[in-house]
Amino acid sequence: MDGLQLERRDAAGLGDIRQQLLDVYAEVYRGRLSEDFHSVERFDERLGWNAEVPGFAAVVGYVDETPIGYAYGCTLQETTRWWSGLRTPVQDGATAETGARTFALSELMVVERVRGMGCARQVHDALLLDRPEERVTLLVERDHLKVRSLYESWGYEWFGEVLPFPDAPLYDALILRRRTV
Repeated sequence: MDGLQLERRDAAGLGDIRQQLLDVYAEVYRGRLSEDFHSVERFDERLGWNAEVPGFAAVVGYVDETPIGYAYGCTLQETTRWWSGLRTPVQDGATAETGARTFALSELMVVERVRGMGCARQVHDALLLDRPEERVTLLVERDHLKVRSLYESWGYEWFGEVLPFPDAPLYDALILRRRTV
């Protein structure tokens, strides 16, 4: 998309943009904010948890100095609970984390007015640029087949079903293999 400016942040720089992230989230999820799991407060809590994990990074996309979307995530640590809600049997070792193996893409969203223009892919690729992890994982709500198809067109593969929190919707975990070890 012409005019898209990308800005990278680490955990230390999150404070400068936190309200912008919350505002974009509120716009994207405006129809679901009354659901406890999708409330702005719960999202802000999850954002805070992510920022405390080593390897946290965020990329925000701006058009005319207005934030239009972002992505963020962190490196899964050995003690991660990311896979604890996995409901699908997987190969031994598939969920073993080392603190360097997997980058968890926790959120990727763009506002409606720029969807279909390639902004999400540009933000995604900028976030993953120069990441050292061998793979990336993300969760997509089971009902969002269009979003899942988009990620699959980017090379992600289905990994299993995950219920990350008791009050969360059921998600599909996807994996993007970046390099072999």
